[in-house]
Formats: sequence, C-alpha cells, structure tokens
Amino acid sequence: MRLQIDTKNAVPSIRIGFTDQRLTAHGGLIVWSHFLRQKKFRQQLREVLPHDPTSPNAYDPTDVALGYVGGILCGADKLSRVAWLQSDAAVAEVLGVEAIASQSTLSRFFGVFTQKRCQVLGGLHSRAADSLPTLREGYTLDLDSWALLHEDGHQAGVAVGYTRLGLKPCHRPLIAGLAEAKLIANYWLRSGNTACVNGAAEFLRQTVQSLPAHLRVGLVRGDSGFGDASVQDTCESLGLKFIFVAKLTQKVQSFCRHDEAAWQASEVPGLAVQEVALERPGRRLVVIRQRVQDRPQAGGKTLLELAGYRFQALITNLPSSVDALTVWRRDNGRADLENRIKELGGQFGIKRLCVENFWGTEALHHLAIAAYNLCVLLQRRLGQLEKCELNTLRWRLFGRAAVWSRAGGKPTLKLAVRGAAHRHWWREILPKLTAPPNCHAVDSLQA
Repeated sequence: MRLQIDTKNAVPSIRIGFTDQRLTAHGGLIVWSHFLRQKKFRQQLREVLPHDPTSPNAYDPTDVALGYVGGILCGADKLSRVAWLQSDAAVAEVLGVEAIASQSTLSRFFGVFTQKRCQVLGGLHSRAADSLPTLREGYTLDLDSWALLHEDGHQAGVAVGYTRLGLKPCHRPLIAGLAEAKLIANYWLRSGNTACVNGAAEFLRQTVQSLPAHLRVGLVRGDSGFGDASVQDTCESLGLKFIFVAKLTQKVQSFCRHDEAAWQASEVPGLAVQEVALERPGRRLVVIRQRVQDRPQAGGKTLLELAGYRFQALITNLPSSVDALTVWRRDNGRADLENRIKELGGQFGIKRLCVENFWGTEALHHLAIAAYNLCVLLQRRLGQLEKCELNTLRWRLFGRAAVWSRAGGKPTLKLAVRGAAHRHWWREILPKLTAPPNCHAVDSLQA
C-alpha cells in the first residue's frame, strides 16, 4: 500500500512493504558485547546467579541476565519493555544470547532471589572496581539514601515513608559510590519506612571490607542522615577519616549566632567559618556561614533571626592540620553522588524496576547498577577523559541501526553509518576497543 506525506513542494506517497532481513535498531551494542567478553562478565554472572535449571529447554540463566541488561541499555525500564525487544530480529545475536526472555520468564527468574543470593550478586560491584588504579591518598567513599516512589504500593517492602513529595509509598535504598572513579561500590534496598541511618553502619563496614585489597578508602562523606554516632564509630574502628553534615540542632544554631569575633573570614567572598571543640577527642565541628548576597547559590539553611545568611555544619575527624575551609571544600564534591542516583533512576530504570518479591527487586537493581559500572569502565577503556551519561551512549554508540547476515557463511553485522567523518569515528572506536589498554584517547562520546 501507499501512504502520503507532506513535503514543502508536493504531497508524495511512499510504498509500505515488509522484509525478512534480520535488522536491529541497536547494532552498536556489538561494542558492549565485545567489552563484556573482555571483562569476562558472563563468567562472573555464572558464579553469582543462583539458578540451576533442570529442563533441557530452559534458557541459560546468564543469557536471561545478559538480555535483561541489554534491555536496560536499549531504554527499557520495565520487564515488559525488556521482553518487547523480542520483536527486534537481531538484537539477541548482537548481545550474544539465545533469545530475549519473555516477561513471565524474567519475573520467574528474579522471583528466586533471597537476601543471601542478593548479597552474592552485589559482589559484582566490587569486581567492577578491580581494574581501578591505586591512589596515594585513597578513594573518597560517598554514602547516600533516597526514596524510590511506587504509587501502587503493593510490592514487598513498599511502605509509606517521607519523600520530597510528602508521605508516599516507597522503597528507601542505601548507596555507596567511589567519587573519583564515579563507580557504585555497594547498594542495599530497604523498606520505605526505614530511617536513613538504619543499617548504615553495617552497610559501611560491608562496603569497605568488600572492596579490592589494592583500593584504600581515604575519606568517607555523607549527609546529616549518616552523622549518627554509630556510623562515626564504625569509621574510626575501620581507621577511616570522615566528614558528615551535622544537623542544625539548637546547640549548633547557638554557634551560628556568635558575634563577628568568632567567625574567621576566608579568601572566598561572603564565606566565613568557625571551629568548635567537641567533647570527643579527635572530632571537630566546623560551622560555615555564607552571605546570600555574595553567594546566591550557596547551600545550607537560613535561620529566621539571621536573614541574609545560610548556615551549614560539618563534623569530622580529620586532623587539625586540615583547616576548616579545606574541610568544607573537601565535602563539596559529595553532592556529585546525586548525579549518579539521578542517572540510575532515570536512565538505568531503577525508578520503575520493581517486582512482587522484595529481593527480586533488589536483584533487578543490582544488575542495573552492574550495567552502569560497566558503562563507566567501557568509557575508560575507550580513553574518554570525561564520563558521559547513558543517554549519550545510546545516541552515539548503542543505538546504531544494523543488518545481521551470514556473508559467506560468517556472521556479519553491517552498521548503518553514512559519511566519511562518522565512519572514521567508528574506525577509531573499534581498534581502540580491541587493542591493549593504553593512554591514547578517541574523540569524545559527548554530544
């Protein structure tokens, strides 16, 4: 049949037909599949997945997991949308799996997970850090917690808790990230009515102890939800330095009201600091005051009786040789973990990925985070100087149309790349991926 369309000069018609050719909209995932082979990710999955199918017709569990991860990279944020990739005739070939599993198969696959099996699956995050170099001053470990809203509210662990939109049914996960590498080091899913600090000390201990032996944590950072004494004591028992945001209690607010003599001006216009001695030896309270007129984007809280200023307090066990202003500066990068959380939620699907089984939901998230970490490592492998988000990878790399065929009996993937400049870019990418790691970079993936 023919369908008419408008152009600026006429009303032409286009013939509509069908083809049996094996086409895929995601041919660029071949780069991803080759990278997974280099990282031996299939073998890693085989070691951590609990499934032991007995039916000869059952899918290989690693194929189910790899198909699910590939679906996330293609933009799926629900199991039904992962299963929809079955209509893409060649995507399974590109991902190196037998087939993309159906929604019911995926639901059964994640339904077998338990707490112990999720802990084993979470070991993928520490393995992702194996290739990181050692840093002289150690890595900065950031802790955070946030609310994952589930308005229908019937899944296990979904409970009414505090969110930015008020009291809503949600999950409340804990997450830990290595700031310098932008990798996620650990993740726990928790019930929505859980307080921020609940389990945080044990979460921190598990995170640090599961990191590769050659990686040292030089500093732990967290917001006021992690400023509990139990988390601070855990840091010190592990020999770690920390900076946590302190709650602006009445006692801390009294320091904010000190006269000008108590405040020390800094080289930053509009910013003053003061340091207060604490009863616990080795711990310091740093109070920061920022004048809104000079620093309109300043973080912190405003006190009614001190309009025109925003205040923030930090508690740390860094030595006195690290002055108060440096403590504030070292804490500033903590908010970057929020960018990782937004990317995981909006682009890796964690906001919507949820099944009836609580531990199945955590397993969904663990594999999505494993995909995130591998995307970071892929960019390092390609020599990218700055990390780009998954949406950029989809547009520039993964979302490339291709034809799958067997030319001369050999599997062949022909990427739809027009123009000398674009083909030159791909001809740089592919040798870079297959060559031994080195410091030579390719053109940026950022749009």
